[in-house]
Amino acid sequence: MHQMTIAQLAQGLREKAFSSTELTQHYLERIARLDPSYNSYISITEERALAEAKAADARLAAGEAPTLCGVPIAHKDIFCTDGVKTSCGSKMLDNFVPPYDATVVSNFKAAGAVSLGKTNMDEFAMGSTNESSFYGAVKNPWDTARVPGGSSGGSAAAVAALLAPGATATDTGGSIRQPASLCGVSGLKPTYGRVSRWGMIAFASSLDQGGPIARTAEDCAILLQAMASFDAKDSTCMDAPIDDYRAGLGQSLDGLRIGVPKEYFGEGLNQRVAELIQAALKQYEQLGATIKEITLPHNELAVPAYYVIAPAECSANLSRFDGVRYGHRCDAPKDLMDLYKRSRSEGFGEEVKRRILVGTYALSAGYYDAYYSKAQKVRRLIKQDFVNAFDEVDVIMGPTATAPAFKLGAMGKDPVAMYLEDIYTTATNLAGLPGMSIPCGFVDGLPVGLQLTGNYWREGQLLNIAHQYQLATDFHSQIAPALD
Repeated sequence: MHQMTIAQLAQGLREKAFSSTELTQHYLERIARLDPSYNSYISITEERALAEAKAADARLAAGEAPTLCGVPIAHKDIFCTDGVKTSCGSKMLDNFVPPYDATVVSNFKAAGAVSLGKTNMDEFAMGSTNESSFYGAVKNPWDTARVPGGSSGGSAAAVAALLAPGATATDTGGSIRQPASLCGVSGLKPTYGRVSRWGMIAFASSLDQGGPIARTAEDCAILLQAMASFDAKDSTCMDAPIDDYRAGLGQSLDGLRIGVPKEYFGEGLNQRVAELIQAALKQYEQLGATIKEITLPHNELAVPAYYVIAPAECSANLSRFDGVRYGHRCDAPKDLMDLYKRSRSEGFGEEVKRRILVGTYALSAGYYDAYYSKAQKVRRLIKQDFVNAFDEVDVIMGPTATAPAFKLGAMGKDPVAMYLEDIYTTATNLAGLPGMSIPCGFVDGLPVGLQLTGNYWREGQLLNIAHQYQLATDFHSQIAPALD
């Protein structure tokens, strides 16, 4: 059962080939047996999952159940879950048990999905390797000596290791797409505002966006259907029409205009990765698309702009963790200042502290105009580059990451090198556009991802473009050799 897609599992549940209880027990057994090798989960909610599966079986028996009813999934540990620890991968929230569900979690409950547990992540979603988690690094199922990508590395690794058929994730600067690429799965970052951020612990509020990770584009479409909704509790959530994403997957690609930015193929890109991207573009030509070289002239400024804006917003958002109201509190503080200092020093990890310091500096009175204000102006230029490009093309394609997964610890002493891993993904977040990564081949047995960037609110189009490619190739169906 664990090798089946979400679409196949949903069909099997309706045909009574197996029950949700049997399916959930099967996944829980696999997690208990295999996850010690991957560390993809922080919390496993066995008792709750079996209760939800029993309720789903009752709905299925009544014949009035949504598509996801009875299908097990996992939630990134950034989404608040009523009665379940939500740590955000940090010691700061190791004792935090929310009294409410995030809107995304509520939506999946309403759809009848079964939650297996909470997946590991870079602390407060800050990182590109999933090594900054308080609960230890996640291992890539294709090679456990390598990183799975971050910050949604736990979700990507759980799906790649067949420990969940799908998982929720978040993307602030590439944190869905990059781990999807390194783990050989499919991941979608929707348009900013498509998925509610209410109950999703904030890193950088103008950049964070929830989305799905699964093995196929079709499965991502099913998951996004449940995730996407208007939410009055989130002032940035748009009340925009939501397509029937799965129903739109059968459209021809004849006449599709694909833009390929010349900036994506410069220095720093692994040559064999570049060759796989070119091969994927040729496959799209065979499916009826046309290829056009385009330019995104301000793309090289995306990483420096991102690493001013995101830390600035992180500095503001994480100021709420002060040891007073909830979260980690130091022992026997001498006074209020000592409480603040020691609670934060003990509760936050090194990468989080680094970004808080950078962000606080950029927002300070003497440097706001020189850094933060200028970065926001660059952000507007980056967005305009995309707007201009979409006057000429329907979708933009290129690599998701510069290379396949690298060794654990390789970036430990060079945070700037880690930041540069986001070179192809951050611009999409700065512009608020939808983006997706799908498997397109292998280098030395390690998966490589093709990145698709679409126009605003065109998630349905992106999913169809990805689905048509997956109908013509089998990269998405391959699993790590060590898995059964």
